[in-house]
Amino acid sequence: MNADPIRLTLDHLVVAAETLEEATAHAEAALGQPLVPGGKHVRFGTHNCVAGLADDLYLEAIAIDPAVPPPPMPRWFGLDRFRGPARLSTWVVRVEDLDAALAVLPMAGEAVDMARGALRWRMAVPEDGALPFDGLFPALIEWRSPVPAGTALASTGRRVTRLQIAHPEAEALAALLGPHLDVPQAVFETDDVPSLRATLEAPDHRRVLQ
Repeated sequence: MNADPIRLTLDHLVVAAETLEEATAHAEAALGQPLVPGGKHVRFGTHNCVAGLADDLYLEAIAIDPAVPPPPMPRWFGLDRFRGPARLSTWVVRVEDLDAALAVLPMAGEAVDMARGALRWRMAVPEDGALPFDGLFPALIEWRSPVPAGTALASTGRRVTRLQIAHPEAEALAALLGPHLDVPQAVFETDDVPSLRATLEAPDHRRVLQ
């Protein structure tokens, strides 16, 4: 018997870089507003900065934390392999039941319990840390906190109006996610070069984060 369908909704976008300073600067340039310090993820040896977006979404800048020793397992978001300039690297979708979601989409990884300050959540992380489809398969998150990060952060007023997922196998990715995906901003496009591109709109301007 097939597992029941699961609903994937957009939770946040992730900008990665070799340093947190680079990731933060790249995110701020597109956002037009500063990010605020987030904190450390001890389990994966990373740290981040964040900014709230409209619709209870948020933007995260993340990088390896050089002040802590490497973790015993590969870092999430493929950060161990990350090279080059800062860029929009990952989209994260929220699920109500991560175990049920992984029964349907086991390629997303294994459930990992996470905490930072008052926040509690579960995240699907592949064994090697790298998400399928060259990192463009969405990361799955289940919030355990009464108030998720996107709701807790003050909104900058920027709204994600389009999320372009470009990949040589975009059609296969869209078919895999399609029965469960509730992200109207998502557009899948076939391209030789895998990439993410998000359009952020405010009343006075439109900017692109890539």
